[in-house]
Amino acid sequence: MALGPRLEFRQSQSLVMTPQLRQAIKLLQLSNMEVTAWVEEELERNPLLERDESGDVPAERPALDQVAVPVSEAADTADLVGAATLPAENAAPLDGEYEGYEAFGQADGIRIPNGGGNSFDSDERDLEDTLEGHTSLREHLSEQMRLTFEDRQDRLIGATLIAMLEPSGRLGAAPEDIARALGAEVACVEAVRARMMMFDPAGMFARSLAECLAAQLREKNRLDPAMAALLENLECLARRDHRRLMTICGVDSEDLTDMIAEIKALNPKPGANWDVSALPPVIPDVLMRAAPGGDWLLELNPETLPRVLVNESFYLRVSRKLGREEKNFLAEKLATANWLVKSLQQRAQTVLKVSAEIVLRQDGFFRHGVSHLRPLILRDIADAVSLHESTVSRVTANKYIATPRGIFELKYFFTNAIAGSDGESHSAEAVRHRIRALVGAENAADILSDDAIVAVLRKEGVDIARRTVAKYREALRIPSSVQRKREKAVPA
Repeated sequence: MALGPRLEFRQSQSLVMTPQLRQAIKLLQLSNMEVTAWVEEELERNPLLERDESGDVPAERPALDQVAVPVSEAADTADLVGAATLPAENAAPLDGEYEGYEAFGQADGIRIPNGGGNSFDSDERDLEDTLEGHTSLREHLSEQMRLTFEDRQDRLIGATLIAMLEPSGRLGAAPEDIARALGAEVACVEAVRARMMMFDPAGMFARSLAECLAAQLREKNRLDPAMAALLENLECLARRDHRRLMTICGVDSEDLTDMIAEIKALNPKPGANWDVSALPPVIPDVLMRAAPGGDWLLELNPETLPRVLVNESFYLRVSRKLGREEKNFLAEKLATANWLVKSLQQRAQTVLKVSAEIVLRQDGFFRHGVSHLRPLILRDIADAVSLHESTVSRVTANKYIATPRGIFELKYFFTNAIAGSDGESHSAEAVRHRIRALVGAENAADILSDDAIVAVLRKEGVDIARRTVAKYREALRIPSSVQRKREKAVPA
């Protein structure tokens, strides 16, 4: 057998991920707000792209983000996306006339609200512009520390304690370690820490939950011997062992109820919410509303969807006067701009197609609630709209739909199936909702165990195991039947 180089021809197929294909896939999994930010960057890089600020959509070819998609049980999702815009008498516009406006300067088409002044002397700033800047927690504590301590050593210890604070407001380091690092006595460190525990907010610099709660009760002058005994036995409170607590604290059930109510009113992590800014509101990508005929109408949110145009006239006007390199550059930018507009249209069509199929499958949820949520997986939607499962997964990621029942993430409607005794599958989310309802309706004399919940669900046609009920109950943060019985024996 001879060894040597030789030339062979082979034919094979492979998928090549071009930069355009990778960007198209990336566009699918971005929300409308993220797509808008990405398009803004493209507008800065590409001179042939411009923002469409006209707001006028040609009647013969409406934009995909302005098409209202009717959804009904008898409709085919593939035909829904291509539906025309509804007539004016059926489609209620999202942007209607606002009450309280009157015409002014009609020759110029200007409208101002009633009572609006035309003087430049009025303050036109927003309310947020007049608010004082937010002070951080460490700045707030440092200011109190400087006003409390005059000794330089105490201030050094106080600054060290502030620097070592955990986000919850606790102090994780031991006083011995702090004293050793500063070269001070443990008694001095503890004396400074004891005074700083009464800073605003009270309970900071505590080394345990009991110490944190005790500082807050001491500030309210409510740290009596019975309350101190309760704080020393918080593990019994966690187990809902109220009978033992009544014996330890020497109080009756009514007094224990009041004491537990006071404990619940305290803040176990006084520093956690100080520097936390308000969460940004969820902006839906798809809007859903009821149609007069009983169906559902879907459209992409026009307030967040970007509109771009390709300035071909600028390309034709400028390309005649440029050299080869400049022409190649503009030709590349023209191809990129055309691809971007096409990709945005394809993305809008795909999002509407998938959303329409989800609404069609979960029609019972939108009409009757969580108990009518049907089991659904990505493969069901992918087969219905002729897409791959990975594409459906990208489309439903980080996207929200505004429905008459609230704003939901598209991923919310995909739930596992639980077999039923009658052959019909049930949604896992609907079963969890039913478990929560059963526990919420029980009374102190009739606490349902996991086996009892299984028996009730099986009578309703849900074939479920006890360990599954226990897993769902723990996920819902519902205590066991023993703990619930102890808790309801002494209402708190």
